[in-house]
Amino acid sequence: MAEQTRSQKLKRLVAVQRHLEQMAEHDLAETSRQRAEVNEQMDVVIQALGSLDPVHSAFSQGYADRFNRLGIKDKQLTGMQEVHEMRARQERAKGDRLEEGMKEALDAERREADDNAVYDIIDQKFGTPASSKLQKS
Repeated sequence: MAEQTRSQKLKRLVAVQRHLEQMAEHDLAETSRQRAEVNEQMDVVIQALGSLDPVHSAFSQGYADRFNRLGIKDKQLTGMQEVHEMRARQERAKGDRLEEGMKEALDAERREADDNAVYDIIDQKFGTPASSKLQKS
């Protein structure tokens, strides 16, 4: 297997890190979706509690209990959402740092290749021949 350059290794790490970033964003999106559902359910319960329909007034205690449970779930999801937001920011920052390092390594490799090409030209012009057969007195 061919030896990989530093920039190639970093490129692979950047790809993995971007995948981790996508996973964190997916988790954040899922938590946000769940929060939206809970808030929608809370709105429905509030409407039922405020309704003048006698059927709803018979179940007011059940609605109040449901609203409390939904409030607790919303607080839990809010905490989870904050954790997922923080994780997504961290993964993005890691990916950005790795990508910057990859670009720097790629620039260094290009500079080295350019320097080696200049040295090869100088060797061809001024250097000693590669074989003694080419030297004729």
